[in-house]
Amino acid sequence: MKVMMNRALYILAVSLFIFSCNDATEEIIVVDDCANSGYNNCLEFGPGEEEAINIAFLSIENSTLIKLKAGTYYFDNLSLVNVSDIKIMGEGPSKTKLDFSLQTSGGEGIRVTDVTNFIIKGLTLMDAKGDLIKVSNSENVTFHTIHAIWNNVADSSNGGYAIYPVLCKNVLIDSCLATGASDAGIYVGQTKGAIVRNCVAYKNVAGCEIENTQDAEVYDNEFYNNTGGFLIFDLPNLSQRGGNVRAYNNFIHHNNFKNFAPSSSFGTTVGVGNVPPGCGVLQSSTSNTEIFNNRIVRNNLASIIVVSGLVLDENALDYVGPNFYPFPTNVKIYGNEMIKDHIWPEVTLQHEFGSLVVAMHLYLKLTNPNQHPFIQHILLGGDNSNILTGGTEENPDNICIDESEFNLFLNMEVLNGFEAVNGNIPFEDWTPSNDITSFECL
Repeated sequence: MKVMMNRALYILAVSLFIFSCNDATEEIIVVDDCANSGYNNCLEFGPGEEEAINIAFLSIENSTLIKLKAGTYYFDNLSLVNVSDIKIMGEGPSKTKLDFSLQTSGGEGIRVTDVTNFIIKGLTLMDAKGDLIKVSNSENVTFHTIHAIWNNVADSSNGGYAIYPVLCKNVLIDSCLATGASDAGIYVGQTKGAIVRNCVAYKNVAGCEIENTQDAEVYDNEFYNNTGGFLIFDLPNLSQRGGNVRAYNNFIHHNNFKNFAPSSSFGTTVGVGNVPPGCGVLQSSTSNTEIFNNRIVRNNLASIIVVSGLVLDENALDYVGPNFYPFPTNVKIYGNEMIKDHIWPEVTLQHEFGSLVVAMHLYLKLTNPNQHPFIQHILLGGDNSNILTGGTEENPDNICIDESEFNLFLNMEVLNGFEAVNGNIPFEDWTPSNDITSFECL
C-alpha cells in the first residue's frame, strides 16, 4: 500500500521541544540488611567480582537476596532459571551499574525464566546487544527503580526491549526509566495482570507497549520524545488475546522522534516500524480499554489513533479466533487534555502510514472547504465488525468518546482511503467524516 507523493509539498519545518528528563525515577535505596531481609540466603558482591556473580546466578538457591555494591560491573550476560523468591538489589541506579557493552553472546543482558517471586531493584542496566532484561514464564515479578538504557540512542542496532516481561503473571514496573530501545522501552507482552506506574520512557521507538496482555493498568507515567508514546496492541498468532487495559494520569508528550527500528521492521505486518512519528497513543485490535485523564500534548501527527488489525495487515481476518479479533471493541476515551501543534513532524513523511494520513488529510482539505487545516486529535480507522457480520450499524464496536477539544475527530475510512490513494476506487467512494455523533456514547 504505497503512497506516491511529492514530499516537497508537505515537508514543513518542525520546532521540536527537547525536554531533559526530570529523573523522578531516582530515589534513595535502602539496601536490605541480610539478617532482617526475610531471605534464607544473602550474597553480597562488589565490582571486580563478576565471575563470582555469574557462578552465583547459575547455582542460586530458592529464597536468596543478591546485593550489589555501588560501582560498575561488566558482564556478557546473566541468567536465572527455575527458582523462587529471588531479589537482586543495588544501591540505586546512579550507583550500581551493569554494563553489557562487551557482550559477545546471548540475546539479553539478564534473562530470567520460570521464576516465582522475583524482584530487581536499584540498578542501571545498559548497552546489551539484545534486550536489557527479559523475564518470561514467571509469576509475581517486580521491576523497581531500574534504569534500562542504551547510551547511543536512535541506533537501529540497539536491542528491541529495555524492560521486557512476557508470558508472565502479576507484573509490577514501578519508578523505572527506559531509553534507546529500537522497539519498546517498556514492553509487557502476553501477560495476565500488569501495572506500569511512575515510569519515564524517552527516545525509544515506542515509549511503552502493552501487547496481548490482560488486566493492565498504566498510570502516573511520562512518555516523551519517542516515535509513539504509548501503544496498546493485539497481534495474531500469539498465546492469548489482550484486553481490560486502562491508561490514565499519564503525561504523553512530544512524541515526534524518528522511527529508528531496524529496517526489517518496516512494512512488516507486526513490526514496530509501522508506528508513525508524531503519535501520542496508538491502539490496534485490543478490546475493552479505557484512555482517560491523561495529558496528551504536542504529539503532532495525532493525539490518539485507534485502528483495526486490517490497517496493519490486510490478511488479519484470516487469524480471527479465540486469541485474536482484529476490531477494537468497547473502547472508552474521555477526560483527556489534548494539545497539538499545527505542524506534523517532518519525519512523519518518511513513514508509510504517517505519509498516508497526511495525504488523506491534504486531499480532504482540497475537496472540503470546511475541513480544518490541521490533522485532528483523534483518528479512527473506520473499518469495523460490520465486515464480519454484514451489519450496517454506525458504531457496532462501541467506540465511545467524550472529549471537548477543537478539531477533535476524524473517521478516516482508512481502508477505502488506501484504495482511493492507490487508484483502485474513485476518490468519491471514499467518505471520511468529522461527524462524531455515533461515537458520543459515554
